[in-house]
Amino acid sequence: MKMEQLSLARQLDLVFKELDQELAGLDSGVVFVQIRNNIIGKFGVRHNPIAGRDGQMELEGAGLTHAQRASFRAMALETLKFKRNWTHGEISYDFTVRQNMILVDATMESNYNMANLMIRYPRTNTYPDSNRESS
Repeated sequence: MKMEQLSLARQLDLVFKELDQELAGLDSGVVFVQIRNNIIGKFGVRHNPIAGRDGQMELEGAGLTHAQRASFRAMALETLKFKRNWTHGEISYDFTVRQNMILVDATMESNYNMANLMIRYPRTNTYPDSNRESS
């Protein structure tokens, strides 16, 4: 099966399955997915800073529980309902745990390419007066 045969929701589900063990060791960070032609290419986790104390670098917190990871995945899939008419861009999911509850803020970034617009729209002289010499 080719990636373009999978819906964006199914692709996002695969992303969260792939990141499951990494998320199990984190309690905050940013999950990002880069989309081109409605296909997820690059994805990953931007970890929040790892604290250093007394010469030791340590992650704080125990990481996301199974239930929190499942909730995170469900919220991420729900955000796809807010994606409108764009096929290229990035979605970032900023997550943290507070009072044993996972909080997720999603940011959607759409990307467009001017070269694609030039192909779709015929060339017209938008500013007809611009060809005249100034008096």
